[in-house]
Amino acid sequence: MNEKLKEYAQLLVRVGLNVQKDQRLIISSPVECAFFARMCAEDAYAAGCKEVVMNWTDDALTRMKYLHAQEEVFDTVPEWRQHFFNDHAKEGAAYLAISATDPENLKGVDTKRIVRAQQASGKALKEFDRLQMCGGFPWCIASIPIPSWAKRVFPDAAEDKAMEKLWDAIFSAVRISGDGRCVEKWRTHLDTLGKRLEKMNALNFKSLHYTNSLGTDLTVELPEGHVWEAGNDVTLSGQDYIANIPTEELFTSPLKTGINGVVYASLPLAHDGCVIEGFHFVVKEGKIVEARAKKGEEALKAAISVDEGASYFGEVALVPYDSPISNQKILFYNTLFDENAACHIAFGEAYPCLKGGQQMTKDELKERGLNDSITHVDFMIGTKDLSIVGTTHDDKEIPVFVDGNFAPGI
Repeated sequence: MNEKLKEYAQLLVRVGLNVQKDQRLIISSPVECAFFARMCAEDAYAAGCKEVVMNWTDDALTRMKYLHAQEEVFDTVPEWRQHFFNDHAKEGAAYLAISATDPENLKGVDTKRIVRAQQASGKALKEFDRLQMCGGFPWCIASIPIPSWAKRVFPDAAEDKAMEKLWDAIFSAVRISGDGRCVEKWRTHLDTLGKRLEKMNALNFKSLHYTNSLGTDLTVELPEGHVWEAGNDVTLSGQDYIANIPTEELFTSPLKTGINGVVYASLPLAHDGCVIEGFHFVVKEGKIVEARAKKGEEALKAAISVDEGASYFGEVALVPYDSPISNQKILFYNTLFDENAACHIAFGEAYPCLKGGQQMTKDELKERGLNDSITHVDFMIGTKDLSIVGTTHDDKEIPVFVDGNFAPGI
């Protein structure tokens, strides 16, 4: 187990972030994951990191705050916190987020408080968010188990057994088997994604049409000059990094006003400490005009009302149904994993997936048809019978997904 943990820490620091000599590293981590955060810090220092700076989080204190803090707390962000994130982002510091939380930590909390806090944070950390989206610094999101999360994923198992099973599932998802070959496996995996990427960019689709037996019937127009991207990326300064570990997706940005139809979620969404289940959106000219959920509808409607752009879409991503995470048949209640088990769409902020997009200003991206928002929320739509048909600019229809997986030749 210790060898696997060391290998995992090295994967995140040396491959996920590719930490450079004399570069600062910021780690956001739950207090329950401190032992692993320390392992990552130790490896970063071994790689020549200038300094490791910690940003600790705690589920229990977060819940207390949303239940009991005074009202004005949710409309402001302390100046020191603004400087912490924005200044480090401007510097180009590497940023590691260890994502582990109770999926229902904020169940029963007033959703208005959550929305207000997001709005305040979005304004205060605007520069951090902008630089994160355009490759201003290397960042990586990864996870390790905590008991409350593990019990949600494996409710019938004792806590220690649930933790063991979640560790096994995560190691499998990130290609760590104890043989010391995870970096080699990741290079092979990224090469496979890269080849598919080239094919999708060469096809240069005008639109994609999604259908499945859940009821999804959605047409997604793509902006002129769009590009598909994969899990690995390069900062503006030329530093390679992988934003999500694990990652199985190819993704691009849709035309903000070019989405029409109905889309059904294929998996529950764990968002803002709530679990939303059985939901769908009706979309007209890019805007969500109807949102329904069997569970968590209030939280869903709050999520799409954070700002004007929250009710439009910013990402479409392709993930085969037959993939390492999907084949585990586990609902992780954690978007980092669940989004890599199924095709997904995100409402909110668009990645600058245009030719030359990283160098464009917000206004230039909006002029090219991309959405702008302080939020970005992925939800899963892939199923075993998902069909995606792409239409080219000369109106030729080409299968992209057949029965949940990439069509032959893609």
